[in-house]
Amino acid sequence: MKKISLLTLGAALIAAPVFAAPGQVAKGDADANGTLTRAEAQAHATEMFARMDANKDGRLDASDRSAKRADMQAKMFERLDANKDGNISKAEWDQHSADRVAKRAEKRADAGDGKRGMRGHHGKRGGHGMMMARADADGDKVISQAEFQTAALARFDAADANKDGRVTAEERAAQREAWKAKAGEWRAKRAAAPAAPASE
Repeated sequence: MKKISLLTLGAALIAAPVFAAPGQVAKGDADANGTLTRAEAQAHATEMFARMDANKDGRLDASDRSAKRADMQAKMFERLDANKDGNISKAEWDQHSADRVAKRAEKRADAGDGKRGMRGHHGKRGGHGMMMARADADGDKVISQAEFQTAALARFDAADANKDGRVTAEERAAQREAWKAKAGEWRAKRAAAPAAPASE
């Protein structure tokens, strides 16, 4: 599906305010008090949509994805071109590779200290694509600002177990556990499904 990159990015941003890692302040928690209010979640969704809507037309679609990809490529080139000569030499590429290896080793060391990477809290990309597909309420393959807000607030409401308009660290942890359990059930069902017959 051509839209998966945009859908994945959007889903991560929709989920981010509610699913902060344990010990981290939820994105969107403006006063950093550890509790995310519905108003904070709504403001954060508005900010995220504005960042994603590259051409500022009030829609998230393929043109935004292309603009985001071009921006990311330009930033990557800028990072790799250490001497700013407009070219990436083998030495610059090798240095970039060495830096990536060092960062991965550091992340693994942090994981040993009880810290987890972002991917561990958000699941696989397919799940994010499905979340964004659900946000596309009218099925037109474009996410409007209203659809984005509705999806973000639905995620907030699902995490707000006692319906007091606030999501605490405990509620976020409970929601993460519920998602892990659902993911485990889905994987078990998938593993138990009979294999498709080989074509002749």
